[in-house]
Amino acid sequence: MNLLNRSCLRLVLLSLPLLNLLTPAALTQEAAQREGAQIEGIVRDAVGEPVAGASVRLLEESGSSSVESQTNAEGIFTFLAVRAGTYSVKLEKSGFRDLIEKSIKLDPAEKKHCDFVLQASTATTAASTASSSLSAIELDDRPVFTVAGITDSTAGGGHGSETRMRTGEALAKATLNLESGETAGAAPKAGESNLEPHTSESELRAALRQSPRGFEANHNLGEFYLHSRRCPEAISFLQTAYQTNPANHVNAFDFALALSACEEFSKAHEQVNQMLANDKGLGRQDEASLRRLLGDLDERLDDPLAAAREYERAAGLDSSEQNYFAWGTELLLHRATAPAVEVFAAGARLHPDSARMLAGLGAALYTSGSAEEAAQRLCEASDLDPSRPTPYLFLGKMQESASASLPCAEQKLARFAQDQPENVLANYYYATALWKRDRGSANSDALAHAIALLQKSAAIDPKFDLANLQLGNIYLARGALQEALAAYQKSVAANPGNSEAHYRLGLTYKRLGEETKAQREFSEYKQLNQAQAAAVERERRELRQFLFVFKDQPKE
Repeated sequence: MNLLNRSCLRLVLLSLPLLNLLTPAALTQEAAQREGAQIEGIVRDAVGEPVAGASVRLLEESGSSSVESQTNAEGIFTFLAVRAGTYSVKLEKSGFRDLIEKSIKLDPAEKKHCDFVLQASTATTAASTASSSLSAIELDDRPVFTVAGITDSTAGGGHGSETRMRTGEALAKATLNLESGETAGAAPKAGESNLEPHTSESELRAALRQSPRGFEANHNLGEFYLHSRRCPEAISFLQTAYQTNPANHVNAFDFALALSACEEFSKAHEQVNQMLANDKGLGRQDEASLRRLLGDLDERLDDPLAAAREYERAAGLDSSEQNYFAWGTELLLHRATAPAVEVFAAGARLHPDSARMLAGLGAALYTSGSAEEAAQRLCEASDLDPSRPTPYLFLGKMQESASASLPCAEQKLARFAQDQPENVLANYYYATALWKRDRGSANSDALAHAIALLQKSAAIDPKFDLANLQLGNIYLARGALQEALAAYQKSVAANPGNSEAHYRLGLTYKRLGEETKAQREFSEYKQLNQAQAAAVERERRELRQFLFVFKDQPKE
C-alpha cells in the first residue's frame, strides 16, 4: 500500500520516562520547584520538525482542574508545580489531528521529559509532509516510519533474557563492523579518477615538480596518498587541488574523505555541506554519495538523528545496496529495531543477492525477539555465498545464546565447519548446535562429535576460552567431574576475565567437595560479573536511542 494513501499514525516511544503533569495554578513558581513535579517536552510533526504554537492541555482525570500552555518556536512546552495524580493530555494545532493521551500517572516531585508527534489533519497535508521527507524513494513498499527524536539514556528493556539482549547488542556492533569492513578503502566517489593504475609515488612527485600548483599533479598525488591511507599527506595535496579547481567533484569528495580519515570530522562535514550547497552538475547518485558520507560524519560528531536522516535521504536518491545497508545499520545501532527490520527487508527485496543485507535483517529480527525468523534469514544469506563467514558467525552467535536448536542452523554450521576445518569458530559453533540439539542424550554420536569439534577448536587456538568452557559444560552435564574440572581450568587460564568460567569451575569444585576452592571461584565470579554488568549498563545508558513514529498503521 502506498505510504501517502494511508491515514493512521502510531507513536512509538523507546525507553522514555512516564509523562508527568500538573498542579493547581495557585502555587508560585518557587513553591512549585520546592514541592511539585515538573514536566517539559517537545511536540514534533511526522518528519521530526518542531511544531510551534500547539495547544497543550493537561486535564486531571477526576475533572477537578486543567491547565493549558502552548509550545514555543522550538516546539517546547513546560509546566511547573505538577500535582501527583492521574491525567490526560490533549494536543491541538490547526492543520494537525488532535492527539489525546490518557491514564498518565504522576508521582510526587518527579521531573521528567516527554515527546509527542502530531500527524497532519488532511490527506493533502500529510502527503506533502511525507513527500518532503521521502520524495525520492520510488518504492510502493518503502519503509513507513520516521525517526522523530532521540533519548540520551535507556534502561535495559528489550526482548527476553539478558543473554539475548547482550547477543543482540553484539550483533548490532558486528553489523556496524561489517559495514566498515565492506566499505573501507572503497568509499563512493562523485566521479571517476584519471589516475593510471600502478602509477608510482616517484612518478607523481616528478609530475608535481613540473607543476607545483597544477590541479592534476596535486590531485593525483593526493589521491595516491588517500588510497595508501596516508591521510595527512593526502589532505595537503587535495586541498591545493581544491583551491585550484573547487568545481571538480572527484577531488572535492576525496578531500572530504581525507579529512574524515584523519578524524577532522567537523572540517569534513563543512566540506560536504559546501559541495551540496554548490551542487551544480551533481546527479542523484553523486548527491546520494555525499549524503551517505554526511551521515557517517554526523554519527562521528555524535548527532545520530541527523545521521539517520542523511542515510534516509541517500537511500531516497539512490536505492543502492550500500545506501540501504548504511541506513539500516544506523537504526539498528541506536535500537530502532522495528524500523531497522523494515529497512533491511526493503533492502533485501531490492538487492536479493546481498548476503550482508540478509545478515543485517537477521540481526535486526533477532534483536526484536524473532530468533527463528532471524535464523532463517541468516541461512539464506549463507546460501548466497557459502564461502563468506559472516552469515555463519551471526547464526552461530544466535545459536550459542538460544536455549534450543534454531531452524536450519545445524545444517549451515555443519557446512561452515566442513568448508573451513581450521576455523576455530566454525568448529565451535557447529559443536554448540549439536550440543543444543542432543544434550538430553548421554551417549549419542552427535554429542561425541560435538566433543571432538570442541577439542579441535581448542587445539587450533589454546587461548580460545569458549571451547573449553563448552567442553566443561558437556562433561559436567554428563557427571564427568574430573574432565569438567580440567576443561574449566583451561578456560580460566586462557581468559581469567570470563566470569562464567569461574562460576562453572566453582560449581565443579563444590560437587567434588572442595569448598574452599569453590568459594574462591564464586567470589571471583561475583566480582567479575558485577564489573561486567556495570560496564554493560553504563554503555546502555550512554547510547543515544532513537524515538520513531510508524505512519499509517491500522488502529488496534
